[in-house]
Amino acid sequence: MAEHTTLTKKIEFSSSHRYWKEEWSKSKNMEVFGKCTSKYGHGHNYVLETTVQGPVDDDTGMIINIYKLKPILKDTLKEFDHKFLNVDTDYFDDLIPTTENFAKVLYECISEKLSNEECELKKVRLYETKDLFVEYWMDEDAE
Repeated sequence: MAEHTTLTKKIEFSSSHRYWKEEWSKSKNMEVFGKCTSKYGHGHNYVLETTVQGPVDDDTGMIINIYKLKPILKDTLKEFDHKFLNVDTDYFDDLIPTTENFAKVLYECISEKLSNEECELKKVRLYETKDLFVEYWMDEDAE
């Protein structure tokens, strides 16, 4: 039987966004996205849970030292914290910054930064509100 161990770190940050598709009319955008179409956007206090997996080091008893993981997450979130996602980042030039899309972008950014570590990114869970979240992960069998 294979052993699996994961470690999850929770971190909070704030961003704002707007849902809007340029190729749609104002009425179509309003019909699909409702109040999320406000020209000035609206903000959220997000909570990101990042789950890594990997072997537990015999010497340290850890998958990764949290003091190594935390700066990776903070460095990633510098691009998004207190930003208007539609304007202040390139990630959403052609992508609506829904929670689903945002979770995928965060996963890809964190995964890239973890590429030199012994552990790998298992999944991210992004809370937009305390009772609404998205989980994103890559299917290991899809490769």
